[in-house]
Amino acid sequence: MHIATCVWQEKAAAADMGGGGGGVGAGKRKRKGEWAALAAAAGGALNCAVSFVVFSALDVLDVVLCLVYKLVDYAVEAEWKACYCAAAARGDGAAGPRVLAPPGPKVVRLSASSAKMQLEDVSDTLYVRPSLLADATKKAGPAPPALTVSPAIAEMIRGKIDRPPRPSPPRQAPCWSDCDCKVCHAWSAAPRSATHLYVHVQAPPAPVPGEAAEDVVFIHGFISSSVFWTETVFPAFSAAARGRYRMFAVDLLGFGRSPKPAESLYTLREHVEMIERSVLQRYRLGSFHVVAHSLGSVLALALAVKYPAAVKSLTLLAPPYFPVPESEAGAATQYVMRRVAPRRVWPPIAFGASMACWYEHVSRTICLTICRHHRVWDRLFRILTRNRVRTFLIEAFMCHTHNAAWHTLHNIICGSAARMDAYLDVLSSQLSCKVAVFHGRDDELLPVECALAVGARVPRARVTVYDRKDHITIIVGQEELFAAELEAIWRSAAAD
Repeated sequence: MHIATCVWQEKAAAADMGGGGGGVGAGKRKRKGEWAALAAAAGGALNCAVSFVVFSALDVLDVVLCLVYKLVDYAVEAEWKACYCAAAARGDGAAGPRVLAPPGPKVVRLSASSAKMQLEDVSDTLYVRPSLLADATKKAGPAPPALTVSPAIAEMIRGKIDRPPRPSPPRQAPCWSDCDCKVCHAWSAAPRSATHLYVHVQAPPAPVPGEAAEDVVFIHGFISSSVFWTETVFPAFSAAARGRYRMFAVDLLGFGRSPKPAESLYTLREHVEMIERSVLQRYRLGSFHVVAHSLGSVLALALAVKYPAAVKSLTLLAPPYFPVPESEAGAATQYVMRRVAPRRVWPPIAFGASMACWYEHVSRTICLTICRHHRVWDRLFRILTRNRVRTFLIEAFMCHTHNAAWHTLHNIICGSAARMDAYLDVLSSQLSCKVAVFHGRDDELLPVECALAVGARVPRARVTVYDRKDHITIIVGQEELFAAELEAIWRSAAAD
């Protein structure tokens, strides 16, 4: 099996090799290193310059698209769609509290008693996204955003935000800019489907006599779906594993075949509650293993902390964990947003993440172009490749709404910045489950330092790095290898 050594061992080996070499060969290597450093510096400067121009233009374009979409929304659906542009801080970057205009129902949430407003579930990155120029000229020191909400606004949204214990079916009519095909909108067929996630279940065909089946919950990452698992590692499991484990792969709220309610804020609480209702309660899981990729790692940690006695093992792939420096503690969500989406044109995956994270209406245009027409893209890929490659990733990456992707990105990855340390501390000190962390060395979206940071926070975690693998190929392309790794983790957890 070709798996890179543990990161800690690898770093120690690199340190040992650092002192070797000498003579002419060492001199040549030094000169090459100097030229490489100079080229890297020049490339970095060019990247910064081009990025400043491109993202300054996108700042303007997003404002224009805001007006365009408001007019089109009103013309097509006879209502003005709320957006976060009016709530964004437009100050001069000076330190001190920022007072925002009343933002509307999507930004605030009432407490259970309806006596005060709560923002704990909602990331301030939704409505505080300074332009590149404002960000470059602001004074030192983070300024946490403040928010004021008038009593009239609070009264107006009371009915929307205060929901009954079992939510009523969400609004089923898709927005004009969202896809309404059977894959994306199948949840509207029945009332029960509207309150539960789509779950792919692979159960043992013939349970082993005298041996109870173990349960495994698979949670996908951002702009993905359950097919990320069912089309890759599920077929790669051994016959013994398929006969022993009952596997659940969910489509998260707003993605794949799951409900995509227009009024949802797609907060951590909503995502976790839907997993509880759709998997843990519906199938009566008393104990289970969890396998999660990217953004799903945050939800996996939340489940582990909430059900400490139930989780047998926790496997995290490319977890989005960025330790927040003390100097940024007052604006942790903003720090994580800048790390996940650095507003750079290179590498391409960072450019795509930046457009999706910083620009509400540019990202809606991307969803309109790609997600709403995913059936066209699927047919095109099949024609171009003559069906020589599987196109399941089209469904995985394109079957969601802009509303779901926008809120999930901000409220889970950025909004959980302050919670991740607490989750990992609980995992380290209070939970005894097996913890395994995997990362691709060539991951340009979430660098390998994220896995290192998790390993430093949870010393018992086994951190493994795959050579020549990135955010997707950590699974795709080495399915049998990774399936064998998972089986070994589960067997080890059962033996303890």
